[in-house]
Amino acid sequence: MANIKSAKKRAKQTIVRNARNNSQRSMLRTAVKKVLKALNSNDAAGATEAFATAQPILDRFASRGLIHKNKAARHKSRLNARIKAIKAA
Repeated sequence: MANIKSAKKRAKQTIVRNARNNSQRSMLRTAVKKVLKALNSNDAAGATEAFATAQPILDRFASRGLIHKNKAARHKSRLNARIKAIKAA
């Protein structure tokens, strides 16, 4: 355990940050899974609606550094391509 006051503070901050990051990462994954679930059931309307919810979450967490911006772009691109493929079929 840390003995210096600043190190104790940093340890507390780390606990809080880790809890927040885990919660936000879980929220992000859940949003993406909802889109995938709708896609797997061939529900274009549901997938579009879920994607509209997931897209700002991906952008928000990419801008905050929770995930890399390219990872967010990759997820959005792939999900959108699958939604378009279902609508075309």
